[in-house]
Amino acid sequence: MLRRAAAAAAVLAGVLVPAAHADGPSGGICKGATIFVQVCASDGASAPGAGGNGAQAAPAGASGGSSGPSTPSCTYTRLEPQPPAENMFWKGHDRSEKGAVYGVNCPDQQGARTVWIADGQAPDAAPVIDPEAVARKAVASMRLEPPKVASPRDVGTYVVGMPMWMWATPSPPTFGPVSASATAGGVTVTATAKVTRVRWAMGDGTTVTCRGPGTPYRQSRGKAMSPDCGHLYERPSYEQPGGRFKGTATATWTITWTAPALNDGGTFTETRTTPFTAAVHEVQVVN
Repeated sequence: MLRRAAAAAAVLAGVLVPAAHADGPSGGICKGATIFVQVCASDGASAPGAGGNGAQAAPAGASGGSSGPSTPSCTYTRLEPQPPAENMFWKGHDRSEKGAVYGVNCPDQQGARTVWIADGQAPDAAPVIDPEAVARKAVASMRLEPPKVASPRDVGTYVVGMPMWMWATPSPPTFGPVSASATAGGVTVTATAKVTRVRWAMGDGTTVTCRGPGTPYRQSRGKAMSPDCGHLYERPSYEQPGGRFKGTATATWTITWTAPALNDGGTFTETRTTPFTAAVHEVQVVN
């Protein structure tokens, strides 16, 4: 499954700097650019690849003959040097084709993206699809529920110094995997979500992170600690509001998405939380 490489992210972090102002109304050398010289286009500027070998930045929607520069919705910046031929930024194109990879910076969108544009093609003719935004639309259609806490039970009573086993009842809506697809601008993105960890805030100031739903307790285990998701309360809950510790179980859903048409992919996370309470008592021993 394709993922954004760390090296690629480092390149974009340096390349896709916020667009700086031009030195004059007709454009010029942008200030603040890094890695390469960034030339800002103004109204009537040539399209990418229409002349010169330097890095270019062209605002989408620029129109010739206007009385003044228009406000760009996105800035397209030719990457210099160009990424290696095998890099995913080429979007399936190769160096034999007349075109180049451009970084895209849109003021109203988060994140850095790239697009391949043929020489002579206007930048606004190359639609910018944010595949992660499409993936989030796919996730919005999924049924991702918070953990179904089986232990600790609200009706249960627990003892100071005795191991507590925590677990949640797993199901596709509460632990996954769940998959869905969404399409925008002819680009289809498929996302798959599954819970990768559950963070238990125990209500006594401690937290326990478990990599799965936890193991259900059986009497045959006696006083043994849970093999994968347990806690031991060191004080009773008498002084807590309602005489109970109030905790939460927060599941982290990791979403992995792929956009084959863009030769792109990545991951992001979402969380879902379930509250619980635990009554913890001391056992008095009389000799």
